[in-house]
Amino acid sequence: MLKPPQKPSDAWKWFDPRGREPGSWAFIINRLSALGLTVYLYLHLSVLGKLAQGPEAYDSFVHLAESPLVIIGELLVIFAGLYHGLNGLRIALTSFGIAVPYQRQLFYGIFILTILGSVIFAIRMFTA
Repeated sequence: MLKPPQKPSDAWKWFDPRGREPGSWAFIINRLSALGLTVYLYLHLSVLGKLAQGPEAYDSFVHLAESPLVIIGELLVIFAGLYHGLNGLRIALTSFGIAVPYQRQLFYGIFILTILGSVIFAIRMFTA
């Protein structure tokens, strides 16, 4: 039997942070980081296309890349890449039956490593 279509308000429950377990947070952040990295991939490819348009087009992009919005975006890409990669390792470990009882601790450890890596990147980025 077919289910009735969901109301738009039901879709927003997915983003409701109240009452979530760490496993749900791991899943939500993993999905959001995947979406962000996918958007970044298309942006990156379009920027590489600027090279084919000549030096003037690329120079205009370099000028845009120095804006605070793009710099914050770069930090978000680093955060998303670190988290998505490390969480992928956690998922692989638990899929093979390794460290299944320690999923919560692994999630917290991965999140802390992601924050530390992002802070180190930000410090190096702003002091270079």
